[in-house]
Amino acid sequence: MKILTYIEEWLTAHTFTASILKYIFWVVVVLMVISLIRKFLRKSLPDNSIRYKSQKGVEVVGYGLIAFLTVSYFTGSIKDFALAIGLLTAGITITLQELILSIAGSFYIFFVKVYKPGDRIEINGIKGDVIDIDSIYTTMMEIGEWVSSDNYSGRIVKLSNSFVFKGAIYNYSQDFPFVWDEFNLPIRYGSDIELAKSLVVQLSSEILSEYVSQSQAMWKEVVNKYYIEDAQVEPTLAITMTDNWIQFNIRYIVDYKKRRFTKHQLNERIGKAIIDTNGKVSLASATFEIVKIPNIEVDHNKVNKKGNS
Repeated sequence: MKILTYIEEWLTAHTFTASILKYIFWVVVVLMVISLIRKFLRKSLPDNSIRYKSQKGVEVVGYGLIAFLTVSYFTGSIKDFALAIGLLTAGITITLQELILSIAGSFYIFFVKVYKPGDRIEINGIKGDVIDIDSIYTTMMEIGEWVSSDNYSGRIVKLSNSFVFKGAIYNYSQDFPFVWDEFNLPIRYGSDIELAKSLVVQLSSEILSEYVSQSQAMWKEVVNKYYIEDAQVEPTLAITMTDNWIQFNIRYIVDYKKRRFTKHQLNERIGKAIIDTNGKVSLASATFEIVKIPNIEVDHNKVNKKGNS
């Protein structure tokens, strides 16, 4: 009883400290309730989309309640409120800078719509599909690294939301879920170039027709929304003469998730069509031409003299 009496007297004498402790207690209670509700929703809701949005809604309500508690506890006394703000500012500057930047980043991501779950992005040199965004971290399923093309590596990456303020963010899917890709085709000198051109253009148009039709309307919306010039979404062919072959460069538009498969289709179909020309069109390989071998003259008389001596 003496201990309780002492604590009561101490709290009465230190009203501001008691208010801070009560505030911390209620914040911890709110955070625990948020965690429990999130776990309940995670187990109860079967649909991924509804479950994800419900958990985010609980987070927003919980943080709003914490903001309300903060205002109610520290605005009763202007003097105490000013002192609390000063102490909090000093603490934030020294120890919580990265945390506050992460929380600010989460609000920035949400309101500015920098990216959302399901987008494919590259940030801080890490590329992947966004699978979750919380108040501190963005979680991504990594693509690339030791695997070729845009395939999953299997690693899940958590990245601080503060990085949205520190560098460029590349979004593959926002507004325009297509990217331009290209590959080079070496054609041997002496081949029927017109036949090769017609084969490449025809097959490219057939394989990519779906992406072209889908992207045209979306690209018009991008042009209307941003200060950007109109662009050609149909496949294009550029020819370059090199020392060893005639290089065909095929540039085309493709769904950002189907780059690898589309390039496989183009190579397979065009390669088969070239073989079916029965030599009229041939693929080239690196060759070396010896232009001239210098003549070497041998003086037989000098050789014989040296041999006799």
